[in-house]
Amino acid sequence: MKTTQMMLGMTTVLLLLVAMLFVPATGRAHCDTLDGPVVKTARAALEKGDVTPLLKWVRAENEKEIKDAFNRTLAVRAKGAEAKELADMYFFETLVRIHRAGEGAPYTGLKPGAAVDPAVALADQAMESGKADQLVQVLSNAMAGGIRERFQRALETKKHADNSVTAGREFVEAYVIFTHYVEGLHGMIKAGAAHHGEGEEAAGGHGH
Repeated sequence: MKTTQMMLGMTTVLLLLVAMLFVPATGRAHCDTLDGPVVKTARAALEKGDVTPLLKWVRAENEKEIKDAFNRTLAVRAKGAEAKELADMYFFETLVRIHRAGEGAPYTGLKPGAAVDPAVALADQAMESGKADQLVQVLSNAMAGGIRERFQRALETKKHADNSVTAGREFVEAYVIFTHYVEGLHGMIKAGAAHHGEGEEAAGGHGH
């Protein structure tokens, strides 16, 4: 039983890792963290006084609201250090809230940088370096290890499946865990491919 629970736990972790690669971000998105890409872009834009780099994070119909909020923030920032800090946080909240709404995701407030999942951090590092090798290796190894582990367990229990009812049930349990894991991976890959196609066809939208 403990082995089964451990395997199920590992399944959940690995599926979540793969989901980050293939599934559009929702509740686990790092765009709502203080050191995520949205807020990082906002900090730089405020320092330069140029709203243009921010507009890619929102839909076309939300541009005016962001521009208005940006201009108000710039005006308040000029009143002093304390006012600057409050104004910046107001703008970050506004920008991230509108960005999340554009994704069809709920906004639950800005999160500290520690909320970013290690796999997502690797994805950001890949974008910054221009190389995805490490990200691909980490996730590929996780998937390959998960598949092999569950396959081996199912194969071993299959050898004794007809020896007794108990042995047969052990095989069925291992087989279900193995096939559900593979099915889950395949489903995520298909979902990711479908989302990618929709994103290419959509006009005026954005992806994250």
